[in-house]
Amino acid sequence: MYTDYGYFEEDRLGKPHDLKLLLRLYPFSRPYLSILALSVVLVVLITIFDLALPYITKIAIDRYIVPWAAPRHADKVHPAEENSRRLQVDLTTDETAVIAGKYPGLFIGSGDAARISYEDLSKLRKEDLRALRRNDRKGVGRLALIFVGIVLAGYGCTFIQIVAMEYAGQRIMHDLRVRLYTHIQGLSLAFFTRNPLGRLVTRVTNDIQNMNELFTSVITFVFKDIFLLIGIAGVLLSINWRLALVSFAIIPVVVVVSAFFSGRARDIFRVLRTKIAEINTRLSESIGGMMVIHLFNRQTENYQQFMHLNHEHYLASMRQVRVFALFMPAVELLGIVAIAVVIYHGGGKTLAGDLSLGELVAFMSYLRMFFQPIRDIAEKYHILQNAMASAERIFQLLDTRENREAKQRPPGESGVVPTRRNGSGSFPQEALSNIVFKAVSFSYTPDEPVLDRISFRVDSGETLAVVGPTGSGKTTLLNLIPRFYDPVSGAILINNRDIRTLPLSAVRSKMAIVMQEPFLFSDTIRNNITFGKRGLSKTRLDHLLKVSHCESLVAKMPRGVDTVLTEAAASLSSGERQLISIARALACDPELILFDEATSYIDSDTEKKIQDALITLMEGRTCILVAHRLSTARNATRI
Repeated sequence: MYTDYGYFEEDRLGKPHDLKLLLRLYPFSRPYLSILALSVVLVVLITIFDLALPYITKIAIDRYIVPWAAPRHADKVHPAEENSRRLQVDLTTDETAVIAGKYPGLFIGSGDAARISYEDLSKLRKEDLRALRRNDRKGVGRLALIFVGIVLAGYGCTFIQIVAMEYAGQRIMHDLRVRLYTHIQGLSLAFFTRNPLGRLVTRVTNDIQNMNELFTSVITFVFKDIFLLIGIAGVLLSINWRLALVSFAIIPVVVVVSAFFSGRARDIFRVLRTKIAEINTRLSESIGGMMVIHLFNRQTENYQQFMHLNHEHYLASMRQVRVFALFMPAVELLGIVAIAVVIYHGGGKTLAGDLSLGELVAFMSYLRMFFQPIRDIAEKYHILQNAMASAERIFQLLDTRENREAKQRPPGESGVVPTRRNGSGSFPQEALSNIVFKAVSFSYTPDEPVLDRISFRVDSGETLAVVGPTGSGKTTLLNLIPRFYDPVSGAILINNRDIRTLPLSAVRSKMAIVMQEPFLFSDTIRNNITFGKRGLSKTRLDHLLKVSHCESLVAKMPRGVDTVLTEAAASLSSGERQLISIARALACDPELILFDEATSYIDSDTEKKIQDALITLMEGRTCILVAHRLSTARNATRI
């Protein structure tokens, strides 16, 4: 039963601190820093390649396609050349001199050079024009080859960088998932009593995947975009610093717009993470309780509840869509405004002769590139927000400290011999001599005690039967011995030592528990029986099957002990599952047996088999059993 159904999933997380969350990811990324460093180096190279392409276009235009015929600020300019772009021709070669001589009215100048207006180039014969601009064509061809080479080099670097980052991201997420799974395994059963399964599954699956997108899609792209923004800003300032400053005036507006939408996006992604977890929880519970749902004809009501959760997720998703449907076009619009400003001011400067055509074209190309990283950052920002919302949940779960090893014996506990962890006679090597409950009290919720100052002693080889009405705390008493829970007050002693001072693995290695509702894994019968004791010989396994009365069960299986059971062994009867769990307990050869009576729902023949197997299990061992039937309790030393 979930005493706090929402647990930490619904807690208010407060103001987000993305930098702190990213810093907490550093230990997971540290083993792969060399790969990340390689990726950053490649990003720098890719950025340089991207920055080079518009500049090559500028060189091609200003040097070869539409070159300047004279210095822009020459003191003396021929009257016919004012406000006219002209091609300069070298007259030192015979071929160009002959061509210039054919058209004396079109070429201006003498000596080593002459100039012709671009408007007059159409008056030349095609073969003369080709000969006149042969060197320009060669220059454009060289620049085109360089352009293609840079594109191919950028492609190769991008390929290596993506593969490297995907590898590092997958490894980091692999380690984080293993860490989270290991942490969940170490949590106390009290934690799982309060926290739904579906939400824990969401932490290990959906949230981890969101973190993977953070590494593979965000971090390196943000690095690239930042480098690109800095590089473009530098190039724009070098081309024309006045026009660059005019263009940069739009940036504060972009920052304000981004800040406006960022807070709203973060809240939405928190809601989405919560709703996905709730949907997983509802789905898990519905599948697990499908028999009950069908029995009581609750399909319609269950459907409506699921639809309500799904609709809430839909509403949150549409809020996300609306936010980014406004955000992305807003950034795009600001970029277009900046380009319009450049066309107006830059075009005027080009007409006035203060800016070359190549510089204007390059400036506009760089400005388009300048807003592309901003759009990329805006696009990646929602992935970042999604990942940060997931990171909050993941680290909140990792920060949960509810494991039994972390809890030590309360100070001032009397009558307890200090634990010896090493040397001869340490607890793991000692035979079990006694178990003592000293005024043990326990409650699942405050002020609702289940056990109240319980005291008793069980010596080695003794069988103690615990009887009582439903809800009196019998199963809870058994659960305290392997430290599934710890007492609220009092102490449980094994060999006169508080079990809270002993290694948890050492305590549990001495005992086996046969539950009222045994759990079997989706694995072979062999592996379910040898779950706590791998490597049993065939002779030993055959003996276990015989004494636990599992021979007939195994004989009817298609592959014997290697038959794979369905989830939770749903294909087996309750009694068959109980027999396998007794065989599993026998395989561990424990000193202490904890048995929670489970013969209330089975036929008399199966009950007799379980009773016989239980007698074999208890033989020569200390046993504490919860008894609902006299047939079980009468075999006890004390009741």
